[in-house]
Amino acid sequence: MNKKTIRDVEWAGKRALVRVDFNVPQDAEGNVTDDTRIRAALPTIRYLLEHGANGVVLMSHLGRPKGKVNPKYSMRPVVERLFELLPEAHEVHKTEAITGEAAESAAAALKPGVVLMLENTRFDPREEKNDPAMSAELAKLGDVYVNDAFGTAHRGNASTEGVAHFLPAVAGFLMEKELEYIGGALETPKRPFVTIIGGAKISDKIKVIENLLGKVDALLIGGGMANTFLLAQGKELGDSLVEPDSVGMASDLIAKAKAANVRLLLPVDAVIADAFSAEANTQKVSVDAVPAGWRILDIGPETVKLYRAEVAAARLLIWNGPMGVFELEPFAGGTKAVAQAMADAAAGGATTIVGGGDSVAAIEQAGLADKVTHVSTGGGASLELLEGKVLPGVAALQDK
Repeated sequence: MNKKTIRDVEWAGKRALVRVDFNVPQDAEGNVTDDTRIRAALPTIRYLLEHGANGVVLMSHLGRPKGKVNPKYSMRPVVERLFELLPEAHEVHKTEAITGEAAESAAAALKPGVVLMLENTRFDPREEKNDPAMSAELAKLGDVYVNDAFGTAHRGNASTEGVAHFLPAVAGFLMEKELEYIGGALETPKRPFVTIIGGAKISDKIKVIENLLGKVDALLIGGGMANTFLLAQGKELGDSLVEPDSVGMASDLIAKAKAANVRLLLPVDAVIADAFSAEANTQKVSVDAVPAGWRILDIGPETVKLYRAEVAAARLLIWNGPMGVFELEPFAGGTKAVAQAMADAAAGGATTIVGGGDSVAAIEQAGLADKVTHVSTGGGASLELLEGKVLPGVAALQDK
């Protein structure tokens, strides 16, 4: 984390323009159903209020309005929730504007202790094109730009990257924390360093696996992607999800892991079903004994035992992707077991990091999110960081 943060700025008399990630789920009535991302930004907003910033202007996208104004994606419900969560702000205002005269006069009227939320940045078609004119207009709303939206740091948009070319740009606390945990883990890992990778497709995670092979001591594979590795080993997998086009890739990764002296562990048994359904017939079998017409939908108990032992011995763990179809209760056991093993490892002093939308959903579902060291707020961003990519929203910030 070699970027300047909000601690490096003397805030008295300066207005903060802060990119947050308030892309939160809502119900049919528009009420916020999960305020995790709003809460994650509070330490940064509080710091700015406490250190005399001359008003705090917040900007975020919400959903995919495709460059058009759509009331369904208005920031209003988010502002109402923010007001409840931030009693120390004297006032929390909302403007219908994003840039231009109305936004500029709303920002200019701010005083210390007052927060202003701009309308959804994606209502402007220039946002996702990273239009320099929009970036320059946003820059008129503050004196210093703060990026605290790790979840969108992999996107080069006007509000995440472009604006940083027009104002001094620093990281907020959430951005700092994400970069320190994930970036720091990859740069100076504690050992043994174990990564658990799951999810449906090997093609989605190929770059992550390739990048990690030079860094980890062990790689544990689960989820649908494990089937393609098993197919590469010549296993008969019935109707299981496989990617025939990626079999060569899986063989290469197995060979690369061996050459790099990395233990690549694959499932030894599985929970199988005769249909993709919570009501299907199920059984537990060795991966060498999947009958025709059946499909692998979770890792089995022997694999759980094997993976749990690896997790227990590790000092640094990163988990990205579920072990099975955890949305269906009969096939959630492997993912729940990994979540519990991560929590147990953290209790034993290991650093445990969970990244990626599905793994985050799974650890929250298991009620263990507060029992691991760090839960990443950015699915795509954490994945790209694990791939070794430079994130545009981070690169644009000032170096220390």
